Amino acid sequence: MLTTSLLLRARRAAGLSQGELALRAGTSRPTLSAYEHGRKSPSLATAGRIVAAAGFDLGLMPRIVFTEHAVGRGRTISVPSRLPRLDAAVAFAAVELPLHLNWSDRGRIFDLRNRRQRARVYEIVLREGRPEDLLAYVDGLLLMDLWDELVLPADVRAAWSPVVAPEAVRVVA
Repeated sequence: MLTTSLLLRARRAAGLSQGELALRAGTSRPTLSAYEHGRKSPSLATAGRIVAAAGFDLGLMPRIVFTEHAVGRGRTISVPSRLPRLDAAVAFAAVELPLHLNWSDRGRIFDLRNRRQRARVYEIVLREGRPEDLLAYVDGLLLMDLWDELVLPADVRAAWSPVVAPEAVRVVA
């Protein structure tokens, strides 16, 4: 399952057809199709060759584990074991937060290139976000840069401080 998604994402990100990627990787289009649809499973070496032909590298990334922290009034927040990184295009995108995060200003588009708007998004997501929201909207290095400027409840700041404090920072590249 993971390999099928990985190969498909690499091919699509490279803008290649199955035939083009198969030719570059030295395999057949039907075989690549079988890999992408989970009918066959490539070896690690084969998957690496296909991903490389699409212009990417396989790599290991430490897993981010989330823990729940009580923050008052029976609420909890999710805090990661290490700070996630986002691709630049995602970290500086224009985003509309989902309703469960931004119910009071529905439809607002936040431009993450704008420091103040990025800070506002981070404040909202750190207070209200689920793990998938944190992984979608918060870049660890940009969070560190904004940390002292963010307006956060004391219990939220206390829960996040061990992860964001310079001596504790473990950023996933």
